[in-house]
Amino acid sequence: MRTSIATVSLSGSLTEKLTAAARAGFDGVEIFENDLLASPLAPEEVRARCADLGLTIDLYQPMRDIEAVPADEFARNLRRARAKFTLMNRLGADTVLVCSSVSPLAADDDALAAEQLARLADLAQDFGVRVAYEALAWGRHVSTYDHAWRIVEAAGHPALGTCLDSFHILSRGSDPKSIEDIPGEKIFFLQLADAPLPAMDVLQWSRHHRRFPGQGGFDVAGLLRHVLRAGYDGPLSLEVFNDVFRQAEAGPTAVDARRSLLVLQEEVGLGALPAPVVPTGVAFAELVTPDAEPVTSLLGALGFARTARHRGKPVELWERGEARVLVNTGSAALPPSRRRSGGGTPVDGTCLAAVGLESPDPAGAARRAEALLAPVLPRRRAAEDAPLDAVAAPDGTELFLCATNRPRLSDWRGDFVDLPGVAAPRDGVRIDHLSLTQPWHHFDEAVLFHRAVLGLDAQESVDVADPYGLLRSRAVSTADGAVRIPLTVGAAPGDDTAHARHIALATPDVVAAARRFTEAGGHLLPIPANYYDDLAARHEFADGELATYRELGILYDRDAHGVFRHCYTRTVGRVFFELVQRDGGYQGYGAVNAPVRLAAQHTPR
Repeated sequence: MRTSIATVSLSGSLTEKLTAAARAGFDGVEIFENDLLASPLAPEEVRARCADLGLTIDLYQPMRDIEAVPADEFARNLRRARAKFTLMNRLGADTVLVCSSVSPLAADDDALAAEQLARLADLAQDFGVRVAYEALAWGRHVSTYDHAWRIVEAAGHPALGTCLDSFHILSRGSDPKSIEDIPGEKIFFLQLADAPLPAMDVLQWSRHHRRFPGQGGFDVAGLLRHVLRAGYDGPLSLEVFNDVFRQAEAGPTAVDARRSLLVLQEEVGLGALPAPVVPTGVAFAELVTPDAEPVTSLLGALGFARTARHRGKPVELWERGEARVLVNTGSAALPPSRRRSGGGTPVDGTCLAAVGLESPDPAGAARRAEALLAPVLPRRRAAEDAPLDAVAAPDGTELFLCATNRPRLSDWRGDFVDLPGVAAPRDGVRIDHLSLTQPWHHFDEAVLFHRAVLGLDAQESVDVADPYGLLRSRAVSTADGAVRIPLTVGAAPGDDTAHARHIALATPDVVAAARRFTEAGGHLLPIPANYYDDLAARHEFADGELATYRELGILYDRDAHGVFRHCYTRTVGRVFFELVQRDGGYQGYGAVNAPVRLAAQHTPR
């Protein structure tokens, strides 16, 4: 189906918004009135610009407080409508959105509303315009889609239909099944948006916290199925009011928006994409650093051995158990998009710039990524290098789709030369999870990307208290936990409280691992004594157990499945490591302990 986006969903001038929508592959746009009023372009120039970009103008919006009002007020409304219909003719738009009234002058009188909307449609028809009547979730008297449809049906005018908006329907908890009772030809327009499920005033929720489909908690796909069964064949259009999106660069936001519609169409059977290829594990994490000594000293204390080096690049392979870390000291190793932190400040020192994901079909995974607007990154490689596809996550992290020691698949290890006489410890250590701090304006986009492109499952969003604000975190993972990626973001554009990204190493005995690390000269993050006093009040421990945790800085958590013990190294550059022990099927990441960890990382040393 055709796809469209409301200009209010994007940042910038009207010209910038139109360009971003076209480049992302949208077929059309909804022109939001404020965008047109603020534009220096005449309506005819906007029309020509859209035509040059290959965009249709699918909707002009909105007209407000039109219906069920006193006669003198309605006469003024018709005068205003005549001017707007004239403007729409100049603009080349043939459908106008009319929102249910919130005016204190509006009467609770469906017959009057139907009569006045029919008169409005009479006038619109003279200009070749259709009127799409939409129920606002906070409308004064009309706030549900079925009520709006009853009024449209009673008006019985061919130029009057309804507009369905997933936010207004789902935010009120309305059952969308009755949409199927509306004739498809009377559904003049469909607007789609997702949203988280907070408890707040619905107007503030709508104006500030909408998201693209797949980024929130609404069943947008279920609603769309009902609309399609009704016979709707117009565009799928996004209308998303979101403070973050309206401050972010329009181009990436438009790509994220289009990706959401591609995934939504796949979910309801409207479009075919290459099938998801879910990763089966983490092949490696790649650290880029201008000075290898601090990070290699840290890896050595963690028990890693330097086992190989790249045949043509300044990259070393460090291994312990099944965990592999690449240390890259090349001056151009860090992609431009990762040369700044989430807060916009230059990245100094060591950083986590790339992740290798084990894929059962790397080529298939790359095809899906490209289909979902995540192009495969060009790579400089010698003729003898392994063919290795990589895609860029929204934050610029390079995600390599690769295979390790599997028949008939190119092995990335083939690019490395083993160092003689060196063997990595084989002790069951592996990468448990990778925590990736996101730029403030890429968080929701990152969640959708990892779900849609990589086929990972998204868990519920969690807010974590930091001494200087709140951090938001949402983990994506495979069903079996072989790949776990918590995505985190600070509370504001300049918030850099997350300090760094980190690599969590799973170990069968975190106490023994912590002792070996400190005995090898490593420094664990000190944890305040007050934390352990609180643990003693909340849980019972074996004799000496809590004293050991206190000595080493080990944190503790329980869930319905099991127990989690973990501790942290101090930060090197913008990277630190975590040692974790999961027992009994523990599912989480120790979020209850994150405020203590963050406070400890803020403490000067």
